[in-house]
Amino acid sequence: MRRVAIVAAPGVRMALVAALGFRIALVALLLAVGLGAAEAHDVRPAYLELRAGGGPDVLDVLWKVPVVRAGMRPLLSIEWPEGAVAREEEGEGLVGDAWVQRFRVERPGGFPGASLGVRGMENGLSDVLVRYEAAGGATQTARLTGASPVFTFATAPGRFEVAATYTRLGIEHILLGIDHLLFVLALVLLTDGLGRLIRTITAFTIAHSITLALATLGVVHVPQAPVEATIALSIVFVAAEIVRRRDGGAALRGVDPWIVAFTFGLLHGFGFAGALRDVGLPQGAIPLALLFFNLGVEAGQLLFIGAVLAVAALLRRAPLPRAAWTWRLLPYAIGGVAAFWLMERIAAL
Repeated sequence: MRRVAIVAAPGVRMALVAALGFRIALVALLLAVGLGAAEAHDVRPAYLELRAGGGPDVLDVLWKVPVVRAGMRPLLSIEWPEGAVAREEEGEGLVGDAWVQRFRVERPGGFPGASLGVRGMENGLSDVLVRYEAAGGATQTARLTGASPVFTFATAPGRFEVAATYTRLGIEHILLGIDHLLFVLALVLLTDGLGRLIRTITAFTIAHSITLALATLGVVHVPQAPVEATIALSIVFVAAEIVRRRDGGAALRGVDPWIVAFTFGLLHGFGFAGALRDVGLPQGAIPLALLFFNLGVEAGQLLFIGAVLAVAALLRRAPLPRAAWTWRLLPYAIGGVAAFWLMERIAAL
């Protein structure tokens, strides 16, 4: 059987490539907007604070459950150790975007060595960050999940649990914070060369570490809603700057990308601080928790950048058709999602 080769004219081939590129761009944009429709910080843990007080057998309890959407909150319930009884309810109510309860629990013989559990995490809507402060001031922290819903009161809690818990919390926050990831991706696209990329990411790290510490320690107070809206605006700006620089112009002509990263990094640090305030800090180990939360954020950020660079290297080697305008797809998608967030967040102010 003879094979018949069909060779399209150059104009036809270009039309086919353009049509394919348009469809890919449309699908990418729709997927991105679908992700954007979800709040960047919807997945937030509940917070259970337990303080020894009023005697060795008494705990003062703060129970904070995040409101997910439209006034709804995950149906979480605490299963106290055998013999424990809740006393002296101090009231409950909606504070910000969390449902807060304060009360006391008593247990003859005390709590060290006993265990409590949390029901309702099976649906994955929320984990629970637990912090226990013993009578001597030592603290113990843990993160409970649907797969591991039990917390055991240690007889001699140490600082290792604080470091491990807040490191995981930092990694999870950056990897679940789609707006922060899009900003980091935009910085990678804006920067040429490995040396310049290292300077840019380092500047972003230093900047958001400064404002994270200042806001968390209460030195600077900034309303969270305007911060979230401005973070979206920063992503739109950097996405537009990518396009302008590739076209031979720039709104910030002659300004190195590390300056852009540092400036907007100060803003993003306030966003990180808002997430950290949602779960609280252990009073006896605030510097330790703050340090390891920040290290967790940096670890997650480096993992993401490594993945982006690996995917970019694979795409450069792949034999894919490339039209002259295909490089615009990603910055346009980033800017489009961020613009959607910006309008949504401004409307919520």
